[in-house]
Amino acid sequence: MKLAIYQGPPIRGQIETGFERLETQLCAAAIAGAKMVVFPELFLPGYNRPDLHQTLAQPINGQWTDRFADLARKTGCGLCLGWAERDGDKVYNSASVFDETGELLGHYRKIQLFGEMEKASFEPGDRYLVFTLAGQKAALLICYDIEFPQHCRALADQGVSLVLVPTANPLGFEHVSNTFVPARAAETGMTIAYANYCGSENDLRFAGLSVIAGPDAQILAAAGRGEALLIADLDVAKHVEPDIMSMQSKDFREVTTQ
Repeated sequence: MKLAIYQGPPIRGQIETGFERLETQLCAAAIAGAKMVVFPELFLPGYNRPDLHQTLAQPINGQWTDRFADLARKTGCGLCLGWAERDGDKVYNSASVFDETGELLGHYRKIQLFGEMEKASFEPGDRYLVFTLAGQKAALLICYDIEFPQHCRALADQGVSLVLVPTANPLGFEHVSNTFVPARAAETGMTIAYANYCGSENDLRFAGLSVIAGPDAQILAAAGRGEALLIADLDVAKHVEPDIMSMQSKDFREVTTQ
């Protein structure tokens, strides 16, 4: 399966601009043979826009998700993206994934909220999401989640081999793309697709450096600092047998008691 990542500037609260960009990138990815495009965190209405998170957040079966599904069907390419979700009085930093037929494969709420802005805007999620994509078990995490190895280990223990990660990683945290993402992939034998922004939003500058890392830490595709559409053939990723990974992660320390 060919998987794509879109790295681009924030839409700055311009919702129609966001949908136009989604369609443009999905069309381009479909022409290149990709079955799925991963977009950044809170693509709608924007990451560093706490003024819009409460006012523009949508329900899971609202207009935004209907349009996401329509775009997938129209372009013949699945999409995964982050967006602000309203559920009653609560708002979540969420991500959804749709296949090329427009079917909702899964929906996830970010567990590890980062910084005061996120904690003021959103409620934390409390569960993982596992779904099937192109015959393999896949899951969603969002940005800061990937920095906690216990989340990837818990997913690997459920048989997950592919993790899609919409993110909004700021300038100064390049170690996440360069070190943490390949490390998480190698630790668990998974492929991880990490889709970031470039440019800036209000006073926040983004690091770019979106990456797809294979299960042996091999970098299958990587972006620089500017706008990019990355496409990687996941079939070339080295397969790691689950029993081998289990052996590698076993703790061989002896426990002694007095």
